[in-house]
Order: sequence, then C-alpha cells, then structure tokens
Amino acid sequence: MGGRHLVASLLLVAWSFGTSAVAEARKGSKLYVSVDMEGIAGVVTGEQLGPSGFEYERFREFTTLELLAVLDAAREAGVSDVLVSDSHGNGQNLLIEKLPSSVSVVRSWPRPLMMMQGIDESFDAVIFLGYHASTTSSVGVRAHTISSGRLAGIWLNGTPMPEAGINAAIAGHFGVPVIMISGDEAAVREAQALLGDVEGAVVKWPVSFHSARTLTPEAARQVIAAKVKQALGRLADFEPYRVETPVQLDVRFKSYRPSEILS
Repeated sequence: MGGRHLVASLLLVAWSFGTSAVAEARKGSKLYVSVDMEGIAGVVTGEQLGPSGFEYERFREFTTLELLAVLDAAREAGVSDVLVSDSHGNGQNLLIEKLPSSVSVVRSWPRPLMMMQGIDESFDAVIFLGYHASTTSSVGVRAHTISSGRLAGIWLNGTPMPEAGINAAIAGHFGVPVIMISGDEAAVREAQALLGDVEGAVVKWPVSFHSARTLTPEAARQVIAAKVKQALGRLADFEPYRVETPVQLDVRFKSYRPSEILS
C-alpha cells in the first residue's frame, strides 16, 4: 500500500474508535479469518513471499492448506459462515479455487479496514493465520508492522502495536474478540501479551530475521487445527480488545520525507 493510502486508512480506523459505541456481537456461527504469510510454516525469506520468489507458488499452496486446516476445524466445531481476508502483500495469494463454496474472500487493495475489511458486529470470533511479530521485535522472523520498507513503528495510546494488535482493535471496535493466532513463537507471545489468553499455534521458532526452526507443513496444519478447536470450544472466555477513546495514533517513518509531506 502507498504511504498516503496507509496513513489515510490508519487515521480512518483511529477516527472510527471515537464514534458511538456499537452493538455487542450477536451470537451465532460466524468466523472472520485474516491471513498473512510471514507466519506460515517454512517461511523465512522473501523467496516465499512474493511473485518474484522462486518458492512463492509453493508457499501460496501451503498458506491455502493452513487456511483449509482452520476451515475444516471450524466446520467440525459448528461454524457455517466464514469470511477470509487475503491480507499479505498484494492481497492475491490464496488459491481460492481450493476453498469451500461456503467461504467468501476479500482480496487486493486498498481497503478502508486493511487486513480486517468486512468485519462487523455479526461475527463471533476472529482468527489470525500466518501472522508475524511487530517491527519493534528484536527476534521475530520477518518482523515488521504493515510496511517493512516504510515504517519503524505504530502506537495506539502509547502502546506499540503489532499488526495483530491493530487488527484486534478494529475487531474490538465491533465487539468481536480474537480467539487464536498462528505464527512464529515471537508473534504468538507478542499477541498473547497484548490480547490475553488467546490460543496460539506456534509453527516455527526464530533463529534470526531470516531464519527459523520450523514445523513441516503437515505438522503445522495439525497444530493449527487443534488450536482452532480449542479456541472455538471456549468462546465465552474471550473478550474484545478495545482501545480507550480518544485514540492517539503515532506513526514513525524510516525516512523523514513521508513525515514532512504528510504533516
């Protein structure tokens, strides 16, 4: 996303937190799944993350298979309505022909609610699949927040935010809790420290920014499915992550020029 689109989206989100309170989420069987790629098992470098990478096509399939593990587990738990957000890179990563017909998918950019486009009060729960740690993390694989090339940090009310935090706050505005996250150990720990006792599916352990000890795709899918079932089995334990209003949004750029232009 371009710098101006990014900041406009963030400002829109910040403004929305200050509007009147929304209705509490209705109880039903509706799930929102936001899918990134840096936290997918086996991902360690850009070679897996974009169309120019020699492993990208394989990892598009691995990402889709991890999503299918989520969908299968959710269906077994009684969930019948799922909205999926293809939220990595160009937003066109998932092999949608492999998904069940009952699922709908949000693709490409720009989107007012970014990685959470389509979330509203009708959902019961949110799952973050393939997420990574924030740009302030010193250990996470491919750790960044929204833009690894442009941003050095994002804060809401003085609290440093990973993408999981920003997206949980958007869901929380609509009264919907995050119940599970998958990714590397750093991403899961960071999200749990911020959001509370959400279920965490650790599929790899960071060695460095571009290295990890990872589960195989099949083993990762087993862990993810188990955590989805555990999370859906205790929905009453989760609370929406709400940001107190008024909201102060701070964005730190890696270059002075965007700050000067946008201010």
